[in-house]
Amino acid sequence: MIMNSISSLVTSEWLFDHHQRSDVVILDATWTLPAQQRDSQRDFKQSHLPGAQFFDIDAIADHNTSLPHMLPSTEMFSLCARQLGISSDTHVVIYDSNQFMASARVWWTFRVFGHEKVSVLNGGMWAWLEGDYPLESGAKSPRALGTLKAERQDHLVVTKDQLISKIGSPSHQLVDARPSDRFKGISPEPRPGLRSGHIPGSRSLFFKALLDQESPTLLPVKTLERVFEGAGIDPQRPVTASCGSGVTAAVIALGLYQLGQDKVAIYDGSWSEWGLDDALPIITEAAS
Repeated sequence: MIMNSISSLVTSEWLFDHHQRSDVVILDATWTLPAQQRDSQRDFKQSHLPGAQFFDIDAIADHNTSLPHMLPSTEMFSLCARQLGISSDTHVVIYDSNQFMASARVWWTFRVFGHEKVSVLNGGMWAWLEGDYPLESGAKSPRALGTLKAERQDHLVVTKDQLISKIGSPSHQLVDARPSDRFKGISPEPRPGLRSGHIPGSRSLFFKALLDQESPTLLPVKTLERVFEGAGIDPQRPVTASCGSGVTAAVIALGLYQLGQDKVAIYDGSWSEWGLDDALPIITEAAS
């Protein structure tokens, strides 16, 4: 069972009742794919939850690699978190306006750096608007400097070399959160230069299968159990999640967290790294 007393999901009603607390920091983590042609920072200035700060996964990242939004160093994360007003006793609540695409990633990132007092607003901006709660516009509200000191939890992150050593292991489960056609190698990758297909031994579970079809909210626990079971995934066994660039894989981690599996690791480089290296094995499936 998960021992953390902070729920990984909060409702819009809960957040409205608690958003003015000094120990609650709200982060807008909206991130979009290039094809969506949106500017997340511009959208933030136009409309955001009261008192929210903007967390940019492309800015708070490792800039010494060409791979997209890789985890930052522990020192960089500590500094950025403090600048957002976050301390060890802060309850961080994350939302986005793009179907969990980055709120789950930022939730996982805080956990990687040892901060477990972190939750995702279930339904994100959609849920807030459904509740007819107030919004703000303009630049982020300034907060007093926080004091968080990050401590990286390496068991929540998998590198390429570690993943290579796990291929073929009967005790290891690798889950790919990309759409099925990309997993099969039928559809091309959105990033140039990447091969199509999937990592040997991985199972396909599109991250949107964990969301309600009528709203961007995570499915109830019993339904999540059926979805994972249908994909051949045992929540009681070790799991590594991957996707295109380590973002939507965190939705898999968040879903499994609801089922009591709090040690799901994410392959940070994901297909952006694996698909770029011609020396690494891949599997493709012919179109039916």
